[in-house]
Amino acid sequence: MGHRIVSVDRGSAAAKGGILPGDELIAVNGEVVIDFLDFQALTAEKRVALTIKRNGEKQIVTLRKDEYAPTGLNFETPMMSGMRMCCNHCLFCFVDQLPASARPTMRVKDDDWRMSLMMGNYVTFTNVSDRELDRIIKRHASPLYISVHCTDPELRTRLLQTPRAAKIMDQLKKLSDGGIEFHCQAVLCPGLNDGEVLERSIRELAELPGALSFALVPVGLTNHRDGLCDLRKYTAEEAKEVIRIADRWREKLLIEKGTRFVFPSDEFYLQADVPLPDDLSYEGYEQIDDGVGLLRLLETEFADSYDFAEPGVTGKQGTQRLAIGCGLSAAPFLTDLMARYPLADLTVHGIENRFFGPNVTVSGLITGRDLTDYMKDVPCDKVLITECMLRSEGDRFLDDMTLEEATQRLGRPIIPVGRRGEDLFNTIIDNR
Repeated sequence: MGHRIVSVDRGSAAAKGGILPGDELIAVNGEVVIDFLDFQALTAEKRVALTIKRNGEKQIVTLRKDEYAPTGLNFETPMMSGMRMCCNHCLFCFVDQLPASARPTMRVKDDDWRMSLMMGNYVTFTNVSDRELDRIIKRHASPLYISVHCTDPELRTRLLQTPRAAKIMDQLKKLSDGGIEFHCQAVLCPGLNDGEVLERSIRELAELPGALSFALVPVGLTNHRDGLCDLRKYTAEEAKEVIRIADRWREKLLIEKGTRFVFPSDEFYLQADVPLPDDLSYEGYEQIDDGVGLLRLLETEFADSYDFAEPGVTGKQGTQRLAIGCGLSAAPFLTDLMARYPLADLTVHGIENRFFGPNVTVSGLITGRDLTDYMKDVPCDKVLITECMLRSEGDRFLDDMTLEEATQRLGRPIIPVGRRGEDLFNTIIDNR
């Protein structure tokens, strides 16, 4: 299996070695290269022997460079291989619940542990063979982010709809024994993997030295579930019970392991109408990309920015009427925050999600049409939104409406705001 070289950096070790675009990389130091992980690990040394194929003939090129310095080779894809796709049929899969009008890129079901290493994506490990597990350990690919959901093998098989799901604890134990660390996640479904099942999952995961944390996230349900299994969202009392279970274990494990280990997402606290834990309770916010501690960190950073602002900056002032458009779940929190730290003539507006359905209440899944349909009747000069509503390029909502189109449709500026508290503080100051 060869990897076609598309370009060679000028002045690099590879260029000095005479490697050319169009050559194929076959092996490094005699080892076959599967992907970028192998390539990076094998080319970290000062002296590297590359097996190259040119015009059908193999040759060995020896490169000399500084340790860990790049070789200067560039390949057709950054990963040097295709994306590994999901082989599950999870009962709670969000992709299966997308409306027909969702753009095709949203329907891609990737489940690639290499993206877990690179980007912090959660993966299930159902498509990881024993041989691949050995390679993860050999390459010291750590930390990883793993969707466990539950440790009961029969129930996990039912949840993920594949017999491969039953192997998770054997896989995690092997990773842990091999020195690999990992963060865990459970998408909790009422009556399925909470209660006693959750207690077992916490207990068994906490016993693994490699397990760093365990995030608890409530199942996300849209209005587009025709033909899918019967699931429902958590009631306030059920959400409180999840938090009670987590709190018992957090207290116990803080004493025994030096970490609270179990971290319910913000959605559970909002659903239960229970105050968020304090800043220190999140222990560095390792699971923030899973919605764990987003609001607490936002408040902490916003309050710090307010308290340490230059004289004359704080207090309600300015000529512009500002409005924040957000999901229904975050609206009460942001309304309270803006009231306690006044900066401008500003109102907060929770927007019902008509694209996915009213059960979806997070800000990041608000579409351009839902935003503009709601905000067109709000008296304001500028609208602030979280940048999470836009794809990573920062220019398009989930319904494919561009930021420019939404701005034109609304007739007022729409200003994306970063996720940090100081981002929100500074954006309000700059636009009031």
